[in-house]
Amino acid sequence: MKYMLLIQAGAIGEDGMAEGCEDGGVEAWMAYDKEVKDAGIFVSGEALADLVTATSVRVDRDGRRMVTDGPFAETREVLGGFYVIDVPDLDVALDWAARCPGARGAGSVVVRPIADFGA
Repeated sequence: MKYMLLIQAGAIGEDGMAEGCEDGGVEAWMAYDKEVKDAGIFVSGEALADLVTATSVRVDRDGRRMVTDGPFAETREVLGGFYVIDVPDLDVALDWAARCPGARGAGSVVVRPIADFGA
């Protein structure tokens, strides 16, 4: 079954970058990425560009769109990237989420099953 691991940064620094790489930094992310791929469960994944590059779109009831820079102001956590993995069940997906460097410190990893409309 496929699961999406949504990597949420717990805080944003003054430079607009997600905080949380203090614990192992880039090396921890590279090691995790290699581990997921070597396990044969990697389907897809990407890191997102800096938060300052984000744009939000809302459409009102009349169909007019409003475009603003950045994510919603009231959001404390921001999406930093994702993995899609193919594992037997939720317990295994949760184990992989717990290994992710993004789950450490102020961050979190949200695990969501991928809908299979063909089943």
